[in-house]
Amino acid sequence: QVQLVESGGGLVQAGGSLMLSCTASGSIASIDAMGWYRQAPGKQREWVARINNAGSTNYADSLKGRFTIFRDNAKNTVYLHTNSLRPEDTAVYYCACARLPSLHSPDYWGQGTQVTVSS
Repeated sequence: QVQLVESGGGLVQAGGSLMLSCTASGSIASIDAMGWYRQAPGKQREWVARINNAGSTNYADSLKGRFTIFRDNAKNTVYLHTNSLRPEDTAVYYCACARLPSLHSPDYWGQGTQVTVSS
């Protein structure tokens, strides 16, 4: 089992930035990909970004250039730096991880952290 704990969400004005973090514990040696999904009110959960053990990163096309994912393996932590936030970025952001290099089907989820962007 792997436990994921997110932090860093909050309320920010449009154009601002937030740094989300997610720390993994438990059977972390089995984990390859880590990353983020988000779910806005009334919408389906969507994939945001992922990074694998090799350091390879991928982003949702709509977020490229504004969000940056990086990982500190020594701290078992993945970060999501969000820039130039827009009201439409308001969502619950979920950390996820998988035993495979991709994050299409996560094996574990965090509890989520709320990001609210005011206009």
